[in-house]
Amino acid sequence: METTRQQKISRLIQQDMSDIFLKEMKPTLGQSLITVTAVRITSDLSIARIYVSIFPIGGVSKEQVMEAIKTNTADLRRRLGMREGKQLRIIPTLEFYLDDTLDYMENINRLLKQ
Repeated sequence: METTRQQKISRLIQQDMSDIFLKEMKPTLGQSLITVTAVRITSDLSIARIYVSIFPIGGVSKEQVMEAIKTNTADLRRRLGMREGKQLRIIPTLEFYLDDTLDYMENINRLLKQ
């Protein structure tokens, strides 16, 4: 069970990472639509697991966008630190995961219609 502090930091990171993807990382990651669906933070606040949903645009695949995100993790953490340096003593290590719940729901709906 997450503490109130973990929940607040998770929401804060989710909002900031969404804003970073939307405004600052377009040249690096391309025109794909990236949505931060959830953030889970460990109890010691050292690791943030960020779940992203990717809608690829421009002939790139989800895997290519995910690889670009993982190669730019240090830059993303730096950008997050510039925004949250005053509120968080230590910026957590970022781990990115592909959230495929929308694909899963779409597959279930397709199977139910058959």
